[in-house]
Amino acid sequence: MISRRYTLGLLGAFAASSVLSAMQPARAATATSFRIGWQKSGVLGLAKREKALETLLAERGISVEWVEFTSGPPLLEALGAGALDFGATGDIPPLFAQAANGDLLYVGLYKGSPEGLAILVHKQSSIQSLADLKGKKVAFKRGTVAHNLAVDALRKAGLTTEDIEAIDLSPPDAAAAFKTGSIDAWVIWDPYLALVEADPNTRILSTARGIVDTYSFFLGNGDFTRSNPKVIADVIDELRKVGTAAQGRLDETLAALSEITGISPEATRVTYTRPGYDLGNVSTITDDAVAHQQNLADEFYGLGIVPKKLNVSEIVWRPKAS
Repeated sequence: MISRRYTLGLLGAFAASSVLSAMQPARAATATSFRIGWQKSGVLGLAKREKALETLLAERGISVEWVEFTSGPPLLEALGAGALDFGATGDIPPLFAQAANGDLLYVGLYKGSPEGLAILVHKQSSIQSLADLKGKKVAFKRGTVAHNLAVDALRKAGLTTEDIEAIDLSPPDAAAAFKTGSIDAWVIWDPYLALVEADPNTRILSTARGIVDTYSFFLGNGDFTRSNPKVIADVIDELRKVGTAAQGRLDETLAALSEITGISPEATRVTYTRPGYDLGNVSTITDDAVAHQQNLADEFYGLGIVPKKLNVSEIVWRPKAS
C-alpha cells in the first residue's frame, strides 16, 4: 500500500499550487501569451521544433512560451497555480491535482500503445507468470501509470500489492536496481522500456495490453481555458495536424524525435512504432476517456492513494459547436 507520507506529499504540492493560484494576478480575457508545459517528447516536442503553435497564434497577437518539465506532478502544480496555460501528462497526476482543488481542466487526449508499458524480469528469472510475482521485489514509481499496471496486473493473477514487496523507485534508480539484480521485476514505460528491453538479459513478463488502457491528457488552466476556448480548441486541432503529418513521414519524424529527446535512434524507433501507436491520435476529450479516468479515480480512492472521491466530469472541458 502506498505510504501516507507519499500521498500527503503529492497532495501538499498540489494544495500549494491552489494557494499560489489565488495569489496569481488574473489574466486578461483575451490572451496575449500562451505558456506551455512540456516533457520533451511526442507531438508537443514536434510542434515546438516546427514552431507550429507560434505560427498558428501569431496572427492573433499571441506569443508562445515553452517550459520544460521532467514529470507530470510539477507541471500540473504550475498549471494549477496559473503559471502555465497548457500542458500534457499521463493519467495519474491529474487525479492528485483535482483532489487538491487545482484550477485545471482536461481539454484533450492522446493514446499510446499498450506495448509501451510493461513488467520486466531478468531473462533467467524463475518468474514465468504474473502469479509468480508473489513474494517478489517489484519496483514501480508510485502514483504513476506503472503503479496502475502493477495493481491491475496483480489483480489479474488474484494478487494485491500486499502480496509483493513493492519498491518505490524513480525510473533511473529502478534501472540501476534492475541491472544489479536487487529487484526481481520492474514496471516501466517508454522510452525507458525501449532502452532496457534491448538488453539480452531482460525479458518482458507482460505488457499493458488487455490489462490497462494507456491514456495521456492535455490539460488547460481553468481560468485561461474558460476565457480563451477558441485558442484551446485550435491548439488541439493543430497538434492533431502536426501528429498526422509526422506519422506520414515517419523516418524523418523518428530522427527529429531522437534529436529532441536525446534517446538513441534505435530506442526511439521502438517507442514510436509499437502496435497501435499513432502520433496523429489527438482529440478533444471522449466519453471513453472520462470513464477511464473515473474508474481510475475510484480504484485509487479505494486503495487509499487518492484521499477523497472524485467526479472527473466536473473538470472536463468540451468545445462548443461553432
